[in-house]
Amino acid sequence: MLEPTTTYVLAVLFAATLIRSTLGFGEALVAVPLLALRIPVSVAAPLAVLVSVVVAAIIVAQDWRRIEVRSAVWLLAAALPGIPLGLLLLTQVNDRIVKLILGLIIIAFSSYSLAAKGRFHLLRDHGGMLLGCGFCSGILGGAYGMNGPPLAVYGTLRRWSPQHFRATLQGYFLPASLLGLAGYAALGLWGAEVTRYFLVSLPGVLAAIFLGRALNHRVSGNGFLRMTYGGLILIGAVLLIQAYTG
Repeated sequence: MLEPTTTYVLAVLFAATLIRSTLGFGEALVAVPLLALRIPVSVAAPLAVLVSVVVAAIIVAQDWRRIEVRSAVWLLAAALPGIPLGLLLLTQVNDRIVKLILGLIIIAFSSYSLAAKGRFHLLRDHGGMLLGCGFCSGILGGAYGMNGPPLAVYGTLRRWSPQHFRATLQGYFLPASLLGLAGYAALGLWGAEVTRYFLVSLPGVLAAIFLGRALNHRVSGNGFLRMTYGGLILIGAVLLIQAYTG
């Protein structure tokens, strides 16, 4: 029988992976904050990134034909200069103020989009919006490990299908997560405990990936948009709670 902490880690990683595989993003809302309740952040963060690499690699291998390659490449390129700015933001600016502003922006945009029923959208890639969302993703990733919201915003504006949305975001997350994992390894944070939790959780993670894929393929375009904006509102609410309680 597994010890309680290990069982808890398995449950959190299964839930986070299911969300990621179904929507294409959102696991940052679940994984690290909940894992950090029972295991050190120095273990939780590299463990979450290691799982993220596996999830992204499998989804890319499954659905690489659905990836909007040009969009994914430009989003990633725009994110790279945002990462150090995010790290600077984390160390130099009041954390509560940043989270408050981000939370309000995410909630306002998502609420407006739900009320407008998706009337505002982009028929093709828009250079400024593409680079802006990628850059903001890098900032959020560098500061809080939350790359997903700006990418989700761009994907919904482009009206990608649920399948293209899920695959394209993984085309971004795979190299980004590999870079993060290399950084943790260089800092000596990828230790035996991270590897043990990862190996034990792998069967559940794999099951969640394939279950999430099945759910993703069952969701209609409009239903997927509502789910995505709902997930963004939840992320914004969490940021607001952290701003007031942090």
